[in-house]
Amino acid sequence: MTTADIPAIDELVRSAPVNLRDMGGIRVAGGEIRQGFAIRADDLSLITDEVASELVEAGLTSVIDLRSNLETRITGRGPLADHAVTYHHVSLMPDIRRGITREDLVSRDYRGTYAPMYVALFENAAPLIVNALAVMATAPGTVAFHCAAGKDRTGVLAASLLLALDATDDEIVADYGRTGPNVPAILQRTRAVVGPMMRALGVEIDAAALAAGEQDFHEDAMRRTLDALRERHDGDALAPVRRAGLNEALIDMLRQRALAA
Repeated sequence: MTTADIPAIDELVRSAPVNLRDMGGIRVAGGEIRQGFAIRADDLSLITDEVASELVEAGLTSVIDLRSNLETRITGRGPLADHAVTYHHVSLMPDIRRGITREDLVSRDYRGTYAPMYVALFENAAPLIVNALAVMATAPGTVAFHCAAGKDRTGVLAASLLLALDATDDEIVADYGRTGPNVPAILQRTRAVVGPMMRALGVEIDAAALAAGEQDFHEDAMRRTLDALRERHDGDALAPVRRAGLNEALIDMLRQRALAA
């Protein structure tokens, strides 16, 4: 895809995130994650100047952008580029066409569609997951990580972090499930970008069909993912990420940064 193929967006509508949350308070081995360690979010490139300033004033120092190359070329970094915030583009799905099809997007079998995609991300993007976890382990302040919706790629990275910190499956699934009530607002917020992007990729889909598929969001997609990873990797859901470089030294660094005193 060339620059000429990038879909035109008449005017990006900037707004506050609708799926942003601090991971503080989630129980892990040895305690709970402290407030201000990491926040997960939907697209931060679309935020307003005011929201950008608020995040930085609250301690944000680093952003991990998990979106595809095409997505970042459409919107850029957004208002956070005007602040002293370190930017890391860690694209878990460089070519979004390989990750999901039109049939996936409109499927009413949410768990059956998304769990295999999440397993594939854990396995195929494992080195990039390690990269992102290393940023979290070494950043001097709050780290935000996001994709477009803050659901799929963001959900996989959040699950990877929680697995590394030895959280229970119930905690991991509950964190993923908190996105559910936000799905209608996510669809509304990302519509201006998703439609033109999908058409540029040759995926014809209308907003109503996309909304119908997403409305069947179910937290069990993450539980199925964890179960499938253990079945495929001798009982260790984090095995692909460990093989890609997540060692005990990095986990110890994450723990020291993440846990509440």
